[in-house]
Amino acid sequence: MNNNYHFIRDSVHGNLKVTDFEMHIIDTKEFQRLRRIKQLGLINLIYPGANHTRFEHSIGTMHLSSKLANQLELSEYDSELVRISALLHDIGHGPFSHVSEGVLEFPHEQLTEKVIKTSAIKDKLSERFNINDIADIINGKGKYGPIVSGELDVDRMDYLIRDSHYTGVSYGVIDTERIISNLKLEKYLVLDIKGVQAAEATLVSRYFMYPSVYQHHTTRIVNAMFRRILRMGIDEDIIKANEIYKFDDADLTSIFRNSDGFIKDIMTKIDNRELFKRVHTTKLNDFKNPEQFYNISKEELRKAEERISIAYGIEKEYVILNIAEYPKFDEMKTQVSTNGKLYHLNDISSIVKGLSEARFNMPDISLYVPKEYRSKMKKFKLEEYIDLPEKSENEINRIHYDQIKLF
Repeated sequence: MNNNYHFIRDSVHGNLKVTDFEMHIIDTKEFQRLRRIKQLGLINLIYPGANHTRFEHSIGTMHLSSKLANQLELSEYDSELVRISALLHDIGHGPFSHVSEGVLEFPHEQLTEKVIKTSAIKDKLSERFNINDIADIINGKGKYGPIVSGELDVDRMDYLIRDSHYTGVSYGVIDTERIISNLKLEKYLVLDIKGVQAAEATLVSRYFMYPSVYQHHTTRIVNAMFRRILRMGIDEDIIKANEIYKFDDADLTSIFRNSDGFIKDIMTKIDNRELFKRVHTTKLNDFKNPEQFYNISKEELRKAEERISIAYGIEKEYVILNIAEYPKFDEMKTQVSTNGKLYHLNDISSIVKGLSEARFNMPDISLYVPKEYRSKMKKFKLEEYIDLPEKSENEINRIHYDQIKLF
């Protein structure tokens, strides 16, 4: 690759060096679309500063991937391959990022692969790289996949720092330098024992970013409202799910504003921040096996919503039962090297082990309705509308949950 460089000034990492070839990719219409997709979707309704985009996150991820490639002493070609894969890892994201992905039957990586294999960007990429190699890395496959999409990857490092910066929530401040300097590539991407504290801090950061940002109770309400009209838009063939990567935030917003009925009404409510209200919450950690909640099907939730709507005289589309995102925290499975042996991070860290046990302290199943119906729901009991697992007797969990609701 030639030595002609450009510099992009990033608010998080400073000056980022970009080659001519990478600049050609950045200047394609497919990549420029990412300027118009908010990294955190609709979270700017909760944190007004959260207006950063997938564009800057993608460039930041490329920057960190280059640092890690240097640490791993990759060849020049492999470093370039990893950089371009990191740059393109989110190019298939739909409008409002993970908000729209929550409606689709496939992950954004699948659409990313479609973009790099079928759009005009393919021809430019093919001048230097095998497209399948890029797709594999983006999907976490092969030798270099874990760098971009693994347990402790550069994608996660960038979005934690960036999301923390723009929301003003300090939990996402992590020591990327310490982590990167202690990673090595064996059969897997392995963390040296000296990097465990930094990895622990990263997990703690993510743990607290969930209730305060990603799964903040108001975030979940607005996401649930938007997903409902997106689902309806797809069902009514207003939008084709497999072409959602062609739209940006403004496109989808405009389509919904110019629709009729429920879709238009909900889009107007979101525009004016007239959000549904949470009228009931059941904490998953109140039950012996909270993971059982994730076996509840969408059909069961919809039937429960219909029964609630009939019981309380509310149109069924205005009743939303929402289960918090599953707290998987893949970083716990990071391989750690010490004394020539490999261990999972959660096997050698009491902090991570504690987080593994505590992760169900946060999620809940909640009922959302328009605020004018809130007074009717005071005696609502979830168990009358959906089968619940066996209750736990642990009162300590309730105290922890009541504390995190203060965010």
